Amino acid sequence: MPAAADHLASVRQRMLRALVRRRAASWLLPLLPAATLAAAGSSAAALTPAVPTGLAAAVVLWAGIDFSIWRNRIDSRLPSWLNDAIPELEDSSAMLAAPTSTPLGELQRKRLLARIDLALSNDRLRQIARQKVRFNAIPLALAIVAAASAWAYAAAHSGRYAAPQGASTSTPAAIAGAGIKLRVEPPPYTGVQPGEGAPRDLLIPQHSKVRWCAVNADTIIELGDGQALQAPAGKCTEWTASDSTFWRSRHNPAQRYTIRVTPDQPPQIAITAPNESVSILKPEAQSAQINVTVADDYAVAKATLHMTLARGSGENIRFTDKETPLPASAEPRKRSWNKQWLLKELGMEPGDELYFFVRASDNAPVPHIAQSPTYTLRLPGPPGEAQESTALPSLAKPENLRSQRQIIIDTEQLVADMPRLGASELRARSESIAGDQAKLRLRYGQFLGEESSLFGAEGHGDGDGHEHGGTESTKGPGGFGTGNIAAEFGHTHDQEGNATIFDPATKEVLRRALRAMWDAEKQLRAIAPKPALPPEYKALGAIKELQQAERVYLHRTAFVPPAIKEEKRMTGEMAGAASYRRAQGTANEFVPADVRELVHALGGDGALPALWSKAARDTVARLADDEQRLAAQAAVQDVVDGCQPCRAQLRAWLRATVQQPAVLLQARPQAKTRFGQALQGKAAP
Repeated sequence: MPAAADHLASVRQRMLRALVRRRAASWLLPLLPAATLAAAGSSAAALTPAVPTGLAAAVVLWAGIDFSIWRNRIDSRLPSWLNDAIPELEDSSAMLAAPTSTPLGELQRKRLLARIDLALSNDRLRQIARQKVRFNAIPLALAIVAAASAWAYAAAHSGRYAAPQGASTSTPAAIAGAGIKLRVEPPPYTGVQPGEGAPRDLLIPQHSKVRWCAVNADTIIELGDGQALQAPAGKCTEWTASDSTFWRSRHNPAQRYTIRVTPDQPPQIAITAPNESVSILKPEAQSAQINVTVADDYAVAKATLHMTLARGSGENIRFTDKETPLPASAEPRKRSWNKQWLLKELGMEPGDELYFFVRASDNAPVPHIAQSPTYTLRLPGPPGEAQESTALPSLAKPENLRSQRQIIIDTEQLVADMPRLGASELRARSESIAGDQAKLRLRYGQFLGEESSLFGAEGHGDGDGHEHGGTESTKGPGGFGTGNIAAEFGHTHDQEGNATIFDPATKEVLRRALRAMWDAEKQLRAIAPKPALPPEYKALGAIKELQQAERVYLHRTAFVPPAIKEEKRMTGEMAGAASYRRAQGTANEFVPADVRELVHALGGDGALPALWSKAARDTVARLADDEQRLAAQAAVQDVVDGCQPCRAQLRAWLRATVQQPAVLLQARPQAKTRFGQALQGKAAP
């Protein structure tokens, strides 16, 4: 018995080693995010070494717990695993753990001991481990998410600009060697701490104050835009950074330092729900989801959700405005608001529309204001015939004119009654519905200039108010026609462009409705009411689309005139009064004369024009890209220093600033008279 027990224990140990080799990947891979976070921790000031250490400790703790669980699982389930995987054991592997009291059981145990060495090979145990142990990706995913979250948190709470924090990298020896002490004070609202140190390249926020302090002797700071700042010994000179530039000390003109300015960006607004500009809610909807995110590079000072509720139709539309502030979050740079609004909370009823947009401002002294596009939530109203008459409110609806919905109801009733109707009654009812469809089609067709019918029954005649007059009304004094073919043979309002003032989108909806009505009318006149139902429903959908298009909401953009000075009224004083008449536009000068002269002079080796450096700096300042502007300013400075080969480079930068001239669209008045043509020799012989 002891021998059997020892042999089974050795099987457990071999099985545990196979399981550890199989499970090692699940235990070791979660340590990689912690190692990556520890290696990259030096680039994030707010990331302490305790974060990757804690993450690694959590992974090791989980690995130990998982190892203990699997070891207990082997102790309790190893016999069943062996029985399932090895048929040679004949479902009797449990006999290896304890002896039996029966002679038959002892005989079976001896048979197992005789074949166990061959049956329980290492390959068999590894195969069992592969079947029972799978790679667990959950700890790896959690470790990656934890490492990414720690890195994002450290990046969000660390200083955005590393350049002002230069005191730790600058030594007194470097400051003394340069003779200049540099100090940067970003605007207080940015939250960036000031820093000082030796001269170096800077990346600073816009409107930061840069101070150069002379240590031992007087110095002069030259900027890329041509400014020269004097700093007496022991004193400082200050410059406010508005655009990227470079600077150098006159005592060491060969060394240049770059100041790159990052402008303050306006808040970024993202509306993720609803994801369409116009969202049509379901008629039974009780709530609507609105997800808003506002982010800024420094801080979001104010963010509000503006909502306007529109109720009514036609000319009886009422607008109700409401403004709701977005709640602040722990992170000042970002505000998120995800809310499931109840329609009762929004005050929406069937048939209403809600227009909303988000307006946000940052914490700058002169705030940057951003506004999102306007989104629309539309709650369809209950179906009704009365609403169809408001689709085109400019046309009065006759009392005997049936609606498209009533035509659909009559057609469905006719389809249901067809088995019980005779041929004559079926034809009469189908023709009657077709006539109603034709009248409704003509009603909407008037808005596209249509005045004729396919069957001629609904066309107008001689007494309908249209003058189709005879030849007398179109002949001139000599008996010949006036040449007005449209007046002689038709109507000018038959032309679509003269018949309507609707926009192209509305015209397309009208055409779609008319085509569907034509198809329905043809089927009804062919005594086929069932195939007429699909185009009738299509026409109804187009009419409903016209109904929704009649309600238009626009933000108020009225002109607000400036205040009138009361002391100037009724005095008759005309000084400073400007005419409202627009002057004739003239083409601007394509290339300034001084720039043209400078480009021509840079092509040779002669002297440059007077004050050429100012004209060159003003010209390259128009370059939008910071890197290009810095390179162009450096080229100007090189030419000022006497570099002859640098002339070609500066000439190329100046030519790069020349843009294509704007097209002058305003026409020039020019009278062409017979006298003028005869004076120019162009008169007809």
